[in-house]
Amino acid sequence: MLLGGICSHFGGKMSVEKQKKFLTVAPFKCVWREELRFKEAGRGCVAFEAFAQNDVTLVFREQVGSQHYHYKMDNNPNYTIIFGSHRNRRLKIEASGKTVVDVAGVGLCSSAFQSYWISIYDGLISIGKGKYPFQNLVFEWHDSEPNFNVQYIGLSSWDKHVGYRNISILHMPSHHNALWSHIDYKDSEGEDDEDDGLENVNDNLGRWGLLNFLENWDLADVLFEVGTERKVVPAHKVILSATGDFYLGSTDENVIELPSTSYPVLHAFLEYIYTGRTQIVEWQLGPLQELSLQFKVIALVKRCEEIMDRFRKNKKLFDSGKKVEITNPNSQVRQFGIFPCEVPLDMGKLKHFLATGEHSDIKIHIEDHGLVVQSHKLILSLWSAPFAKMFTNGMVESSSSYIYLKDVPAEAFWVMIQFMYSGVLEMDITEMGPILIPLLLLADQFGVFVLQRECCKRVMECLSEDIVCTILQAVSSIQSYKLLEETCKRNFAMHFDYCTTASTEFVLLDEATFREILLHADMTVTSEEKVLDAILLWCMQACKVFGWATVDDLLISSTPEQIFGERFQSIFLLLPFVRFPLMPLFLLEKLEDSRLSNQIPMFGELVKEAIQYSGGIKMPEVSQNIRFQHRHSSYKELQYICDSDKNGVIYFAGTSYGEHPWVNPVLSKKVTVTASSPASRYTDPKALVSRTYQATSFAGPRIEGGHSSAWWMVDIGHDHQLMCNYYTLRQDGSSTYIRSWAFQGSVDGKTWTNLRVHNNDQTICRSGQFTSWPVIGPMALLPFRFFRVVLTGPASGDANVWNLCICFIELYGYFI
Repeated sequence: MLLGGICSHFGGKMSVEKQKKFLTVAPFKCVWREELRFKEAGRGCVAFEAFAQNDVTLVFREQVGSQHYHYKMDNNPNYTIIFGSHRNRRLKIEASGKTVVDVAGVGLCSSAFQSYWISIYDGLISIGKGKYPFQNLVFEWHDSEPNFNVQYIGLSSWDKHVGYRNISILHMPSHHNALWSHIDYKDSEGEDDEDDGLENVNDNLGRWGLLNFLENWDLADVLFEVGTERKVVPAHKVILSATGDFYLGSTDENVIELPSTSYPVLHAFLEYIYTGRTQIVEWQLGPLQELSLQFKVIALVKRCEEIMDRFRKNKKLFDSGKKVEITNPNSQVRQFGIFPCEVPLDMGKLKHFLATGEHSDIKIHIEDHGLVVQSHKLILSLWSAPFAKMFTNGMVESSSSYIYLKDVPAEAFWVMIQFMYSGVLEMDITEMGPILIPLLLLADQFGVFVLQRECCKRVMECLSEDIVCTILQAVSSIQSYKLLEETCKRNFAMHFDYCTTASTEFVLLDEATFREILLHADMTVTSEEKVLDAILLWCMQACKVFGWATVDDLLISSTPEQIFGERFQSIFLLLPFVRFPLMPLFLLEKLEDSRLSNQIPMFGELVKEAIQYSGGIKMPEVSQNIRFQHRHSSYKELQYICDSDKNGVIYFAGTSYGEHPWVNPVLSKKVTVTASSPASRYTDPKALVSRTYQATSFAGPRIEGGHSSAWWMVDIGHDHQLMCNYYTLRQDGSSTYIRSWAFQGSVDGKTWTNLRVHNNDQTICRSGQFTSWPVIGPMALLPFRFFRVVLTGPASGDANVWNLCICFIELYGYFI
């Protein structure tokens, strides 16, 4: 039995019901319960405690699994997350049976109960430890092809028993950072009891948002006078008008008189509008229906009619004198948590009010832009705590109908306001590009947490090495963006060469951020010389990219203090992160003779230590010093020497990466080759990498995007990437010579980056000719899995000019 209760959360303070026993999952089993599910498919968070020697496993599926279910035999779409895989050494994520994450030393198990949380939000999977979700992030992964339908959660195991307790199923609220602290997980005592069912599971909905404004005088702009006693009840025009027709077109029409309506009926009526549900005694259903009909709240009219009809047919359905519960039947799943799903608001009307300024009570001006929007204080307050305080705590804006803002980007602000009225970012990623970072900062400034998460999701979708430094500069000091910051640091670390040579934007990062990148477990570099160059550039706050040798030349006429200026002391903090012992001896000898060694004592000491280590001198505590350890991710250099050499990636794959004699890598399934035309005698994937001359070998044309195109594509494997800096082609026996083509790389086989473009290239001019070209510039520092040669113009010759006639391809560079 589950210990600690399962609660379904929507907004406010969550209660977790304490129960007496925990669940023990036997080896190779998986437990499913109907209650273990997200309220909204594809979006939710599960917090729990578990203990095991290894393999604490959670499965997320679209449907509940069977009694004998196990994730290893599941052919349906699912996400499987395993803490402590590989005998408690790794964190593993599988998407529909395919391993997509396998990292060492992260998310391990404990022999005592330990708290974990997992959130899924449109394919963004966040994993952390601790009892407060969204704190203490351990790992994050974004599925490029997300499953929006996963909803049910299975508790599973591998070859050892796993104990679970204190499980909470949480909805994704907007103000989550303030809410998690209200969860109080308490340890409970009890025995293992796998056969007991889940009892006393409560669906405690935290009520907040519009409910707080029900019959509340804050921001009220319309009054009801109800009953013969003329009781005054406050309400809000924008909410009423988005639900029905209250004849509130004129600003003078601020009082609605209902002398024949009792207060309990009006209360039930407003409660339904503000929360999507209410309770009322049976004999008041008629008056409630009449009131709903008067103001054209059609959904409530129909619900009253349905309930009264059922009551007429069978009075036993209702206990006399007890209240009848009414809920909105037309609830729609929305992408935000400000309005409960059941609230019968017409979102189209809300957006219309924003566009026209109808019922607005606040005009927002931005410096240098004038009037930007006519809005509604209530809507802004629902989304933004700063706005709510501004309008309700007696500040000038509480009684004013104007706001004047400074240092606020107008376009991004308008997008944020639009989001508040729909809960949807309606711009696509190409339109949002220029305002995405300003929007991120605005969402934090005004506390619009749902928008923060949506913006983070968009950033994840378009995150690339070209923008990672810009994002890090913007979010590094904002606590609520720690997840995004960690993702960007990891991206930078994994593409260190490119990020530190394509531009000098990285020198604008603060020292703490740059230091964490240098220490990142996923740091991937082609050489330690690149790390040294980057540290020197950062300390100099350089405006252009150059290497350590240029810095050494500057020391002829300047001192280190003059060159590095205010960051001089940072040199001594960052230099130890260069793993000098991994450098080749010839480079170390150059560094030993350099001015850097002579004028910066620490530099000279680190180089001397590395030379001694290279010479076989034993160093104390080498195993504990990271300077002597190879990085977790490092590249093997496969350098081009000459045409048809045996130094390329494809040849290396054919030797099982240096382990066995060469075998055609297509036949050994180390490499996959495809063509634009179907495989045939003369379009043979294995022939392209066979290293044997082919008299006829071509990829035929196909129509793509309305244009004729021919290409050969090489996939170097799921677990491999290549920073390609050279490639070789060989002409087949024909005289159809390519003239205009592009050599491209891709991470996913769908989106392509030009590595080298050839226009009217006359290099190939005879049958069987080998020709090689370098890839120059920052593109040579981007790692890709897929590579292709694609025709961009007709070949030479009189016939079949859209055939790509080559019989061999080889790739070179830094391989991992």
